[in-house]
Parts: sequence; structure tokens; C-alpha cells
Amino acid sequence: MTDINSFAESFQGFMKTMNAAAPREKKPAPFIALLTEHFGADPALLPVVSYTFQMFDHPNLQLALDEIAQEEKAAGRGYEITGVATEARRFGAIDLSTLATANSSDFRVPKPGPVDYKTVLISGGQPLACISMGLILARPGDEPIALLMSGSPEHAYTPHIQIEAMAATRERSERFLAEIRSRVHRLSVYRGQILSIDAGRGLTVNFHRLPEIRREHIILPDATLKRIERQTIGFARHAEALRRAGRHLKRGVLLHGPPGTGKTLTAMYLATQMKGRTVLLVTGTGHGLIEQVCWFARLLQPSTVILEDVDLIAQDREDNPRCTGPVLFELLNQMDGLAEDADVLFLLTTNRPEALEPALAARPGRIDQAVEVPLPDADCRRLLIDLYARGAELKLTDRQRLVSRTAGASAAFIKELIRRATLLACIDGSPTIGDGHMDEALRELVLAGALTKKLLGFAADEPA
Repeated sequence: MTDINSFAESFQGFMKTMNAAAPREKKPAPFIALLTEHFGADPALLPVVSYTFQMFDHPNLQLALDEIAQEEKAAGRGYEITGVATEARRFGAIDLSTLATANSSDFRVPKPGPVDYKTVLISGGQPLACISMGLILARPGDEPIALLMSGSPEHAYTPHIQIEAMAATRERSERFLAEIRSRVHRLSVYRGQILSIDAGRGLTVNFHRLPEIRREHIILPDATLKRIERQTIGFARHAEALRRAGRHLKRGVLLHGPPGTGKTLTAMYLATQMKGRTVLLVTGTGHGLIEQVCWFARLLQPSTVILEDVDLIAQDREDNPRCTGPVLFELLNQMDGLAEDADVLFLLTTNRPEALEPALAARPGRIDQAVEVPLPDADCRRLLIDLYARGAELKLTDRQRLVSRTAGASAAFIKELIRRATLLACIDGSPTIGDGHMDEALRELVLAGALTKKLLGFAADEPA
């Protein structure tokens, strides 16, 4: 009996060993199964083509994919998105080739999971959910194609978003990626918006909203304002007719004059009046991104580049040899390098036209017209007083006296004068602004010193 039991135990152990050693049919990894079913072929044998977008194009790429999804679903062809769960993505080691060949016995094999989205704020602060990691299976034109969206790894110096395409042939993948790039350009969330560009870990595009400025807010001599409007708004309105007539559309307008005369306000007014144009604001650190700004201007035309205080980067090289750096040359090259049919307006401002590099005005297409924005004359000062006193009650015995006493004052000076007089009236508990308040406000501003007067654009030494 003992021998029989021993034999049975030995035989059972033998069978377990044989079963363990017997070859087993391996179950394919999840994504290999998905791709095999989608293509009806071994995905490990199919070519993969990739394209990398900068992060600022992430919302544009999402809109392009959303449009494709709508078209595919409307045609009844289906459009599926599957998430990819794997630790490898943290190190940028996930791609379509990995999904198509990963061994199912590897515990690190990517598995289907939730789709990862990143919320991006676009114009007006509107949130847009953008895929940051996901596999898309579609059949555009009844030809199966797979797309893998993946963001850059956490340690990437320049963040980006990559899209890979797998199809029966390399040419098919390339055509589809070209179609996506075309849609990204056409659907850009930046077109027709007011933008600025920053640089850090890659380029960042910022949205801005300018206040609505009406023509009545621009207090300039009528002839001066008409010249400015003709060279800017007029060109924009008649762009097609000018193009048909063989006239180039790229142009540059320089607004120059003392501080506080309304150059920036005029530029903002023009930007809000030319509807549908992309406006790129260049101030401060943006002066070092001229090449990138002009690239956006070409891409999103019709466009306007507003470059304030251009004298900071374009001083006369004879007066200041140190200003022959790359920023100045880049500005000149970009203004020169635009195609003649490019509808790009450069709107530049400066307080010091005498300091500008002569090359800026040497050829049409750099600066076509320089317009002086002067200190306001008596008629303009009267209008400015009325404009800035709106909402308050002025009770002056002789308004003309105030107009005369502000001779040589800029629009900014008059605006601050009214604000100070309003404050003094509030301190007195008076519902109206009287002569005494205005006299005291004027005295404070004049006695504040030469720097304050210069900053506010007051050219006269003494009030009359």
C-alpha cells in the first residue's frame, strides 16, 4: 500500500512539472489586440510617422481632432479614444511602437485606462479640455489609422505635444498628419485675438482684452487723426482691392511725440477698430522676441504688431554703437523679409524720434509714414477737459482760463489734473469741482517737480 501511495504522489508531481513546462498560448497584450483588430494585420509590421507641436498649439490640435471626430461620427465610421496607463510615460518612453510590440508577460506593459486631459484657458478665460495622453482609432476615408497623443516628459526643457500616426503605409500617415497641421492652422484659437508672447520653457501665448475705445476718445487734430486712420484702418478695409491692383500691404507707421500725448491710446483705438485682425503687443521683455512675434504675425495675418517705445531697441547706431545688437537687426530683417502681399502692419511708438536708427525709415515697408502726435492745442485741451470730467460736475467761473493755464500740457497731464481736483473736492465734501480745487490741483502738479511734469508731459515752465 505504501508503495502505491508513493507512486501516486510521485506521478502527481511529475504531471505538475510537465504541465508547468508545457508551452502555453500567450495572450496578446491589450493594445496589440486593439490595434490588430483595428487594422486586421500585425501592428508590429506597420510604419509610424510622428510630428511634434509646441505647447502653445495644444488647443489648436485639440480643435483639429474634435473636428475630425465630428466628421467621422457623422459619416458613421466611428472614432474611439482610449487612455494609456503606464509608468513609462513619466520618462517619455511611451510611443506607438511600444504599444504595438509590448510583451504581455511584462508587468510594465501599457494597459488601457482613462484618457488624460489637460485644461487650457483660451480667449476670454474659456477652458478647453485637451488630450494629453490617449490612443485614437479612426477610419477616415474607410482607411484605418491610429493616432497616439502624448505630452513631453516632466523633465523636458521645452514642453511639447507629440502626435504619432500608424497606417497601412507611410504615405498615408504623412498625408493624415499634413491634414491635421492644416486644420491646426485654420482653427487657431489665436487668430483675430489680442496677444503677447513670453518665453520661458518654450513660448507662451497670452490673451489680452483692450478697452473699447471710440473715436471721440482720441483728442487729436482732425487732420492728424485722419492721416493715421487712412494708413491703418483704410488699408485694412481696402486690402483686397489693393492686392488686386498689385500694391503691397505690409506697412509701418511710427507715432512720435512727447510723453502723454496719446500715442498708446491711439494705437489701442486702431487695434479695436480693425476687427478680425490679430494684434500682437510688444512691450518690455517682449522686445527680445521680435523673431517669434513676427512669425506669429505672418502665420495669423491679417495682423498688427504694436511695438511701444521702439527707441529702446532701435537707437541711432552712430549715437550709441552699443545698440547694434541682434534685437535691432532682427527687427529690421523681419520688417524687410515679409512678402509684399503679407497683410502685416507695424505700428511703432516713440517719445524720441531723433534717437531712432535711420535705417528704420530708409525704405518703404519699414516705416511708410511717421506721424507726430503733438501736445494738444487750445481746442483739444478744451475737449480733453470735457472728456476727463465726465461723471463729475465742474463748476468753473471761467473754463477758458483753465484752458489757457494748461498750455503746454499733455492729455495725460490734464487727465491727472482732473483726477486730483476730484479728490480735493471729495476731501472737502463738495459735490462739485470748483475753481479752488482746480487751482490747488494744478499747483500740486507743477510744484511736484520736473520729473513729474516730464512723466505727465507738461512742457510749460509755469502755469499762466
